[in-house]
Amino acid sequence: MTEHTPPTPIRCAIYTRKSTEEGLDQDFNTLDAQREAGEAYVASQKSEGWVCLPERYDDGGFSGGTVERPALKRLLADIESGLIDSVVVYKVDRLSRSLLDFAKMTERFDAHGVSFVSVTQQINTATSSGRLMLNVLLSFAQFEREIISERTRDKIAAARRKGKWAGGRPVLGYDLVSQPGGSRLLVNEAEAALVRRIFETYLEGGTLLSIVAEAKKHGWTTKKWTTKAGKPMGGRSMDKGVVHALLTNPVYVGKVRHKQDLFEGEHEAIVEADVFERARAQLRLNGSTGGSLVRNTHGALLKGLVRCTSCDCAMGHHFASAGSGSSAKRYRYYVCQKAQKEGWSACPGPSLPAGDLEGFVLERVRAALSGDGGGVIDAVVARAMSVLAERRPDLVVDMDEAVGAVEGFDGVWGAMTQPERESLMRALVAGVAWDAEAETVSVTFTEAVPIDDDEQAAEQGEAA
Repeated sequence: MTEHTPPTPIRCAIYTRKSTEEGLDQDFNTLDAQREAGEAYVASQKSEGWVCLPERYDDGGFSGGTVERPALKRLLADIESGLIDSVVVYKVDRLSRSLLDFAKMTERFDAHGVSFVSVTQQINTATSSGRLMLNVLLSFAQFEREIISERTRDKIAAARRKGKWAGGRPVLGYDLVSQPGGSRLLVNEAEAALVRRIFETYLEGGTLLSIVAEAKKHGWTTKKWTTKAGKPMGGRSMDKGVVHALLTNPVYVGKVRHKQDLFEGEHEAIVEADVFERARAQLRLNGSTGGSLVRNTHGALLKGLVRCTSCDCAMGHHFASAGSGSSAKRYRYYVCQKAQKEGWSACPGPSLPAGDLEGFVLERVRAALSGDGGGVIDAVVARAMSVLAERRPDLVVDMDEAVGAVEGFDGVWGAMTQPERESLMRALVAGVAWDAEAETVSVTFTEAVPIDDDEQAAEQGEAA
């Protein structure tokens, strides 16, 4: 009598998913139903050695269009750890609605010898016909998903054209209330008063930064609300970006936006149209003249090199104008980006005069070149002579005289254009650090400039 050899156990993991959280609080929900169907199928294959693993891989409230799902990540991790032989799902689209994502997952399955089974579609990737049927079904699943997305976009566009609030985060000044036919914006009187105050403050000669300062002083924040799942959202501090978005949001004059178009909304306006337009006009004016600060795209010798060590952030190049017409004067500064975004009080030393700082660094470069033993000087001379040869081919320059000029530095520096000066600075200077609390500037050179470590820093007072 032949002894029967039991089949090799096939460890089956059942994966379940539902796109929304609706109904998941019930004693027996759709995830339980999917798992029950999977357990029944595994039991039917008991003679083949199939066994159901007790670990549950349930993703409730997660879309099949993304792989960012906690249970799916656990499933893939266990597969890579060699704990699973087969993945069982109720339907193919429970695992993924994206053909590309599923193809990547099946590659990982195959790499670890794991098969895939769909209970209701009789698909088993252990067979060639099963793999073919799987790809066909996934193609239709992705097509269905794209059609649903198109219909959703069309529905939102149609709702916006009718002035309805078609989703999105609620804004300061309104509460989002669910009603038959869709959500609606209702005025929150306390928040509406704050919105009007911000508009008035700006029109009275304020700036974005002054409003940020007022917000910090009075504790103003962005809109606070709670999701359907009870998760608190919003309530972060205001910065320039938040204030600018508030001052340019057409929802406050009773309109809704869809892409580039505006439509009359169903909700009540909380800001007068002329107030809104005057605020926009002032924003445009400050954008063209700069308000208090405008980025200067020309003449920034140290652009991208200066850093505020107190705030651990870069310092950008800006200028301010005083006066008008031919008598107007322009003052250049390097400004801490944190101070620019959150206000001057956010940094102990928010700005440095650009001319003083550049002059100081230039002196450090000049001193470094004068004592480098000739390595950097030779490179500078070669570059300078190349420039001179292009501009004045008739001019004969003696090499010794050129080296002498570079040792004096001013000769070559004076012959360079602004872009060439900037390029030279980047070739020689690795970084410039402003320590506002210690009131010192540190210049760090590139490897091309040999210099003692104790000469890398000097007080800012020497630069003035």
